[in-house]
Amino acid sequence: MNGTIVFRCVACLAFLAMMLLPGRLPAEPGDTGKIERVKKTSFGKLPDGTEIHQFTLRNTKGAVAKVITYGATLAELWMPDKSGKNADVVLGFDNIAGYLTDHPYFGATVGRYANRIARGQFQLDGRTYSLFINNGPNSLHGGKAGFNRKVWKAEPVGLAHGAAVKFTYVSEDGEEGYPGTLTVHVTYELSDENALKISYAASTDKPTVVNLTNHSYFNLSGAGSGDVLKDVLQLDADRYTPADGTLIPTGELKSVDGTPFDFRKPTAIGERYAQVPGTGGYDHNFVLNGEAGTLRKSGELYDPSSGRQMELWTTEPGVQIYMAIGLNGSIKGIGGAYQKFGALCLETQHFPDSPNHPSFPATVLRPGNDYQSETIYKFSVK
Repeated sequence: MNGTIVFRCVACLAFLAMMLLPGRLPAEPGDTGKIERVKKTSFGKLPDGTEIHQFTLRNTKGAVAKVITYGATLAELWMPDKSGKNADVVLGFDNIAGYLTDHPYFGATVGRYANRIARGQFQLDGRTYSLFINNGPNSLHGGKAGFNRKVWKAEPVGLAHGAAVKFTYVSEDGEEGYPGTLTVHVTYELSDENALKISYAASTDKPTVVNLTNHSYFNLSGAGSGDVLKDVLQLDADRYTPADGTLIPTGELKSVDGTPFDFRKPTAIGERYAQVPGTGGYDHNFVLNGEAGTLRKSGELYDPSSGRQMELWTTEPGVQIYMAIGLNGSIKGIGGAYQKFGALCLETQHFPDSPNHPSFPATVLRPGNDYQSETIYKFSVK
């Protein structure tokens, strides 16, 4: 009897110890118990000696996500195809040197304000704020050194049915011209259902503007495997935001009817991109249907060759569709040389230049209020 009690107590202590260890979880049905859900390794050092860490997230289905503390960046995402073979479906680098180059935001957390702000200026409470100009006449993705160029703190998060890591960055008052000290948290979670959830939270000590997103480049056939023109996209979006020659919205919310922006029915990306005026392809914000702030399914991307399908779920009011127009083979990453049209970005967000368009969903954050946003990329095969 006493021996049984001791055995049960020891078992309980062992269970509690496993629950408390970061990255380690008790066995589940179909789980050998040997999966190291979160593994922390070195990803190299910055020129000043700062060490960058990589967190590898694994689930029981064999999917893998790798995220690094430089830019809170999704560097790799391995998902199975219709034959069960894994491939990395995002563009990225396997060392820190690649991320220190002038790359186009591969996998990065983008902020303080994702997308463009016209002429690098906005007004808030009667005061004009000036930002760094880095995209023609405009400010793009937070300026010269946005959140994608910052070193974030990170810690594993214990979950019962997945793996997660939480990143934290404190943006000081005046950084890149933005007012207020902004504390930002970004959590990546890889579930056992092959869904990658990205959750954002932020708070400020002064009124400011905030618009956060992830800038992953998706190629569902595998990074570097060719173009995505045959991939089929469906979006729950009846309208889009027309833009001028510098991609600043005109302020109109225009119907997609009769335009190359109509993806309400599944349509190959390459079917009508040549009809898009000015840009040579898609680099536009779509107005998602449904109530902003509510998590809802907003789209699907399907790759016929691999059978991989990715659902897009988000709380955001919009999504920027970018078909890697600027790639030309000069950047080499994990998948080789990255070519034009070699990926598709689905950047969930508030609309570009919202601080200068009062009719757009507001991006102002004030003290005492919390910024919350969530996006899920859910993978399956068919």
